[in-house]
Amino acid sequence: MDVADLGLPVDVPSTALFTDHYELTMLQAALKAGTADRRSVFEVFTRRLPEGRRYGVVAGTGRVLDAVENFRFDADVLGFLREHDVVNEETLEWLAAYRFSGDVWGYPEGEVYFPGSPIMRVEGSFAECVLLETVILSILNHDSAIAAAASRMASAAGERPLIEMGARRTHELAAVAASRAAYVGGFATTSDLAAGFRYGIPTVGTSAHAFTLLHDNERDAFQAQVDSLGRNTTLLVDTYDVTEAVRTAVEVAGPELGAVRIDSGDLLLVAHRVRQQLDELGAVNTKIVVTSDLDEYAIASLAAAPVDAYGVGTQLVTGSGHPTCSMVYKLVARAESADPKAPLVPVAKKSSGGKTSIGGRKWAARRLDGEGFAEAEVIGTGPVPPELADRQLLVELVKGGEVVAREPLDVVRDRHAVARANLPLSATQLSRGEAVIPTEYVQLRSGS
Repeated sequence: MDVADLGLPVDVPSTALFTDHYELTMLQAALKAGTADRRSVFEVFTRRLPEGRRYGVVAGTGRVLDAVENFRFDADVLGFLREHDVVNEETLEWLAAYRFSGDVWGYPEGEVYFPGSPIMRVEGSFAECVLLETVILSILNHDSAIAAAASRMASAAGERPLIEMGARRTHELAAVAASRAAYVGGFATTSDLAAGFRYGIPTVGTSAHAFTLLHDNERDAFQAQVDSLGRNTTLLVDTYDVTEAVRTAVEVAGPELGAVRIDSGDLLLVAHRVRQQLDELGAVNTKIVVTSDLDEYAIASLAAAPVDAYGVGTQLVTGSGHPTCSMVYKLVARAESADPKAPLVPVAKKSSGGKTSIGGRKWAARRLDGEGFAEAEVIGTGPVPPELADRQLLVELVKGGEVVAREPLDVVRDRHAVARANLPLSATQLSRGEAVIPTEYVQLRSGS
């Protein structure tokens, strides 16, 4: 069974309360004013990338689709809202029948994005769309931040696999989402069994220092592990003395030992010494896995080291210093009446301090240079220029309230690898810099 395709809800009865109080008070006021049914268009975008980042990664789309499907105001939820006098009875009656019936378009999950990119577009009545703001943003902001960090780490690691192992460094449910986002960004496996169960991500793990300390000596610990898991297991060799542990590991498992793990010390120096020792002991095929507070910079610094795989925890699940993408959900167009045929009117907030936005329902396309690499993110309203017609980025995700674009996670992961490879080479640089391609706005005509 491929649980990634089942659209399973999060581990709560409903996602309807994954929202802010003012979403419901706006709904109540709009119902009273007669404006709740006006056709509206909301867009998710970010005004800037986190400092120093060259591109963003769209992640969490599949989780958004699950959340929208599970956005239901059941009796317990309605009882809570009534008990705390959040909204009036008329609004509660409206919420009891809530089902999102609109359309959602968005960048395919795994795609890259840039400042201003309309990452997701939600269309329907004002009432049904405004309620989804917080849950959509909470998922996309978290998952995209983790995926962006994972992508940078995957670039730094090259062909060497990455293991996600940050579950103990974050909230237990966030850990599952982080594993999923890390897999999208290029990680190969996770230590989190919940992520493996929920999303089908391959899981790995052998032992911690506690297992070695449990036994009377290191040899007994290694022997117990090999007896249970076989010679291809990974033995942790830095509990006491690394050199002695490597010697004992090969004596116990033989040259068929699968791998050793180093979790402390000067990883560059220790990895070279361990590789030399393994080769001298005849364990030429035994791999070296390193862990210990790695981030993309530490991984890059180990590029010349004889390391075969990396395990990453804290820095990954916290977005490597950028735990959010600062995405926003803004109304960009709305009808002047509840008439379904009423044309859309562009709307936009006017503000100082860099918080301005551009009105109108937008399309996005990526222009390529003569060698097939991304050259610019082009965003506009109205008709799409013919030369960009086959380069459009938004795809239909929900049609008339029904999800139409759920896909396996491996497809998303492969898409990201292709999207990253199609960026200019400077996208993989870890030094601080601006977005790797510019965003160009084409203000043609605001359409309905």
